[in-house]
Amino acid sequence: MFDSPADVTERLAAVDYLSDDAISTSVFLAAALGKPLLVEGPAGVGKTQLAKAVAAATGSELIRLQCYEGLDEARALYEWNYKKQLLRIQATSADDDIFTEEFLLERPLLKAIRSERPTVLLIDETDKADVEVEGLLLELLSDFQVTIPELGTVVARRRPYVVLTSNATRELSEALKRRCLYLHIEYPTPERERDIVLSQVPGIRGDLAEQLARTVATLRALELKKAPSVAETVDWANTLLALGRDELDEATVAGTLGVVLKHAADHTRAVKELGLPDA
Repeated sequence: MFDSPADVTERLAAVDYLSDDAISTSVFLAAALGKPLLVEGPAGVGKTQLAKAVAAATGSELIRLQCYEGLDEARALYEWNYKKQLLRIQATSADDDIFTEEFLLERPLLKAIRSERPTVLLIDETDKADVEVEGLLLELLSDFQVTIPELGTVVARRRPYVVLTSNATRELSEALKRRCLYLHIEYPTPERERDIVLSQVPGIRGDLAEQLARTVATLRALELKKAPSVAETVDWANTLLALGRDELDEATVAGTLGVVLKHAADHTRAVKELGLPDA
């Protein structure tokens, strides 16, 4: 998929994802070694976007499994079309085999395994799923195959590039981690965030992007319930352009703070700590 870490950096930049050395090296090694990449870090640092960027940069299909509490095998891997099976039983002999391809419904994991084209499989927010889901993933992540009792073992036709993300709300199992390369992404430095804003928001001036990045870094240093994400920084930049503001003064910060802070307590703390006027 990639020739080198430098190739990763160049090709991700071409799809507007600004990488750094650690990210580019991890992305390259995951492809070179054929290993899943576990990306961990706070919400909003670009973990999901990294998988999307890898897919875009390599012309691969993106298949996404969004994890949540209560996710089960039927939603993650496969399930049988029970309504169609029942109709077949009613219409024909009960001896007919109703556990065949005709009645199989693919879910993201099985779809990625059976795909014949280049594929990026994104298992998003893995830490939100129940522990049982991790057990479901182990066979796929180690052998790139899944077992369907009625049909047997399905081996990957073409290995997908697998990215798992986690916000670290709970500790993932050692068995899962052992099968993956690991990358931790933190919030970007103000300099890198400025560059992200400049790449994502055409028309914004460099000095305003710099002001935004440094203001967001200041906000993240406060004890907030929810620190601003990189995407919210980009939203803030677009907000200023929409309002025709060319400077991030105190009145502008106070009046647009709701773009980046989504809790009343965080808004109150920021106004107090930054000495902002009431909006």
